[in-house]
Amino acid sequence: MRVLVIAVIAALVLVGCATRKEWAATGGSRSDGVVRLAYEFGEFEKPQLNEQQAINLARQRCKAWGYSGTEAFGGHTRQCNQSGGFSGCAQWMVTKEYQCTGASASASQ
Repeated sequence: MRVLVIAVIAALVLVGCATRKEWAATGGSRSDGVVRLAYEFGEFEKPQLNEQQAINLARQRCKAWGYSGTEAFGGHTRQCNQSGGFSGCAQWMVTKEYQCTGASASASQ
């Protein structure tokens, strides 16, 4: 029985836990009209994301900069923030960029 409990716990750890993550604005350039969003997750986490939340956040930042629209660049980047763990990386950061579109208020001046 003890072996079964240990096997179940080990399986749960290896499978990972679905974890809800939210995008956060981490940088960008007003003059270039680029918004950078990111989230972090641990080695055993399986991030669950709301892509609409990312689009809304990027759109909000673009509008604050005077742009009228937002488009996602293709893909994302994943970078190891903390080495270690079983896979060689204990903490990952995923970054995605969005292009602000439409006339910027600063461009019309």
